[in-house]
Amino acid sequence: YNSYVMTQISINRKNRARDIANIIFFVASVICGTLLINAFVFCSYSIVGRSMENTLFQNDRVIVNRLPVTWAQIKNTPYIPKRGEIIVFENPQHASRQQDRYLIKRVVGLPGDRVTIKNNKITVVNKEHPDGFDPNKDLKDPMSTEISGEVDNVEVQDSHLFVIGDHREGSHSYDSRNGLGQVPFHTVVGPVSMRLFPLTNFRWF
Repeated sequence: YNSYVMTQISINRKNRARDIANIIFFVASVICGTLLINAFVFCSYSIVGRSMENTLFQNDRVIVNRLPVTWAQIKNTPYIPKRGEIIVFENPQHASRQQDRYLIKRVVGLPGDRVTIKNNKITVVNKEHPDGFDPNKDLKDPMSTEISGEVDNVEVQDSHLFVIGDHREGSHSYDSRNGLGQVPFHTVVGPVSMRLFPLTNFRWF
């Protein structure tokens, strides 16, 4: 009988140790999987501030698609967002000025473009449009019609982007017009693919 009890205790201990090991492995797998997904597939950000109104609002939760950036890295080529896309990027001035590490803005100018902002109008000139065009023309998002500040025929540098927030009146958006400067390709986290929360305002981009 004593031998039977000891055998049972030994088996129970082994089972308990195996269960604990399985739980640890499961938790570690979930953590590693989450980190890999955030790094290479999707990640989420909460909107802070009013710079993207009336497209995105304070505390909106957005999902950023990392796959285009990951695929570009695999091919050893730069990831270039499309004009008009909303992107999240690492603030190039974060380290020196202790500002927000990540920002969200809309792509207006690509390398080689010349950007002019005057009289509440944005004009982009490039080889395809030597007479200039309005980059907002085909966008459906409710951007402000008042555009503060002036930009005089500024050329977008190689491997950089000219970005502007959708709330363009006054000083609501810190962007390429007023101190942020142009955004290097390598700082781009990815394009915004959806607004997840609040659920009542869920949408794809």
